[in-house]
Amino acid sequence: MNPSQAKQLRWVLVETSHPGNVGSAARALKTMGFEDLRLVKPKSAMIAKEPEAIALASGANDLLESSQEFTSISEAVQSCTLVLGLTSRDREFGPPSIDWVEARALIAQAVDQNQKVALLFGPERTGLDNQHLALCTHRVWLDANPVYPSLNLAQAIMVCAFSLREAFNAASSSQKAGLLPQREEKAELADPVAIEAMLNHWQQGLEAIGYLDPANPKKLMPRLQALFARSRLHKEEIDLLRGIAKQMLLRK
Repeated sequence: MNPSQAKQLRWVLVETSHPGNVGSAARALKTMGFEDLRLVKPKSAMIAKEPEAIALASGANDLLESSQEFTSISEAVQSCTLVLGLTSRDREFGPPSIDWVEARALIAQAVDQNQKVALLFGPERTGLDNQHLALCTHRVWLDANPVYPSLNLAQAIMVCAFSLREAFNAASSSQKAGLLPQREEKAELADPVAIEAMLNHWQQGLEAIGYLDPANPKKLMPRLQALFARSRLHKEEIDLLRGIAKQMLLRK
């Protein structure tokens, strides 16, 4: 795995409670050659500088020092075209669900096309909720014992980091041996933050034409959100959809 591949991945811990988990996550990432650790609304500010985090980082202090804190997921995943939420819980709505094998292939493809990727890990006690998953392009589950699928935060990060390093190394070896075909250039995918803004625009437009009752919205917007998540929208398609929303608002 080369350093440029590692730099395209962001490891995002959402609302982490325990400093030791931040330190353990940093240790796991550094061991596997990754470095971009991001913290969204941790329970305590500057959690990466707490003694327990430093102790359990076990020498990965540089990752703790370079970690960044954000007040929202949208800030942490800005410019990422692939955002994966790691959770074992099934949902009625939300992004499409895939297993880790499928997710790993998508990550490899995105990195090969110089796209940014974010992996989200939720709070220790509850995991990612529907609101956390709103900006995710996919919901990802790890193949574990169905009777007891629980992994702690550092374990989940280590499983993902190890298997990604393994996949990148295998792909590099295949490319050197000339076994992989040249990938075709694809249209640039829209990042989830742009999709969220488009959905807000559509909500305003649907309210303007009377299709969406703000007092009784039912499940219209979550269904649209799930539909667009499955579609993997391109940037030019976002512009098209926002143009439609603009026309809806003009009819108000």
